[in-house]
Amino acid sequence: MRTSSKFVKPIAAVVGSLALAAGLTACGGSSTASDEKVVTVYSADGLKGEKGDGWYDKVFADFEKQTGIKVKYVEGGSGEMVQRAVREKNNTQADVIVTLPPFIQQADSKGLLQAYTPKGAEQVDGADKADDGKWTSVVNNYFGFIHNKQQLKEAPKTWEELLDAKYENKLQYSTPGVAGDGTAVVIKAMHDFGGQEPAMEYLKKLQANNVGPSSSTSKLAPKVDKGEILVANGDVQMNFAQSKSMPNLAIWFPAKDGSKPTSFALPYAAGLVNKAPHSENGKKLLDFMLGEQAQREVSAIGGGFPARKDVKATDANAIALAKLMEGVEIFEPNWADIDKNLTAYVDAWKTATGS
Repeated sequence: MRTSSKFVKPIAAVVGSLALAAGLTACGGSSTASDEKVVTVYSADGLKGEKGDGWYDKVFADFEKQTGIKVKYVEGGSGEMVQRAVREKNNTQADVIVTLPPFIQQADSKGLLQAYTPKGAEQVDGADKADDGKWTSVVNNYFGFIHNKQQLKEAPKTWEELLDAKYENKLQYSTPGVAGDGTAVVIKAMHDFGGQEPAMEYLKKLQANNVGPSSSTSKLAPKVDKGEILVANGDVQMNFAQSKSMPNLAIWFPAKDGSKPTSFALPYAAGLVNKAPHSENGKKLLDFMLGEQAQREVSAIGGGFPARKDVKATDANAIALAKLMEGVEIFEPNWADIDKNLTAYVDAWKTATGS
């Protein structure tokens, strides 16, 4: 936030951000587990297509074709995936976990990750990977909001506009502490309003218009597209991809009244799970996701931003995404502080909103 170097420090843009619950067949760590041709991924939603046409869909299919290793996929909110992995620490099920910050840092602090530096990680900016190799961004992304552009021709410009009575029961954001994008609402509000206290004062007022909790951000876009609600939170990659099949979605970035619109990087960060039942397969998948072919497809198929700086996307999606980000001020949250104080920030939000 602008008034506290403890929480955030402004920097140049560092682009950095997930799909729906699928069943998991237990593949626990037996003595022969390492020989199985399978890898299990726990991931935040956004990278798997609603119609099987997302980045994950293409990458996983190509990976299985090339290696013969089948990907078992489980999806939910970032915090939900970490909590599940924590519950399973004595019988580890996942091999790879992919979440948004600050939950990838939380996964590390809870001992869920083991060090592994995927091939190509040297081309990932330092801010988008852990110094000790515990996690590496595979898709870069930004935090944002969406609106129904048919019913709301002009996007709101400020946080303050969202307090208007016309948004009563027409606004919803995913739950902080459970969903990565929901937690991002709190992070951005603290930055834009200059601290925890004024941010919570604002979110308390906003609660009068809020429909209620949602554990998954991806579930909000269909509601916006249908006009059930007018405004919701999200992230650029996920919402840009969804807009291909949801024509009424449009992305925007709130500003504090009198200030520029802001955003920050929310990369999809991947790590190898500690005591993973199929560690070698997990390593191969991480290498594959950071490979040049997969990275070239991040924008063209996934609607996101390549994590590798040596992969320069020039497709139509990449051009549209660059235009979308014009004029948006990018800041870098202090993720170490957020990881340390996340529970306190979420508790403050719960108190302020009565959630």
